[in-house]
Amino acid sequence: MRMRHISPADDARLAQIIRASLRSKGLDIPGTAYFDPELDHLSAYYLGDPGSRRYLVLTDENDLAVGGVGLSRLSWDPLCAEVQKLYLAGHVKGRGLGRTLMEALECEARAMGFSSMYLETHSTLKTAIGLYRSMGYVGVERPEGAIHSAMDCFMRKALG
Repeated sequence: MRMRHISPADDARLAQIIRASLRSKGLDIPGTAYFDPELDHLSAYYLGDPGSRRYLVLTDENDLAVGGVGLSRLSWDPLCAEVQKLYLAGHVKGRGLGRTLMEALECEARAMGFSSMYLETHSTLKTAIGLYRSMGYVGVERPEGAIHSAMDCFMRKALG
């Protein structure tokens, strides 16, 4: 596996991975990333403002995307980055790659000057929540600026 920043060639594959993952958990509903307007063009979104947004792609030996994770500056807290769209293709799950992506994303966030990370997830995603907790994320109340209305679990972590 190799990690790199997103490119336009990744867009269709990442949209497919994200939608398949959400569908498999019954979260292909309004108020989730499934219906995000930028989902089919993630590269344009993340490359459009590199000072505030990044997306890391994990690829196989053929440079085909098998997952990824992004960050974006929060409008209500400019020193905090939101973790966005951490998804893996089904055939690579269970190998610790989610942690690998999160660790790399936190390094990117620190380098960009962020002092904390925030995320929104769903209480049914027990594996993801376990990962976040093991990495030091703690539950917080739903913030006023929460975007995905179907999400019901909110977490934050200070970056050291």
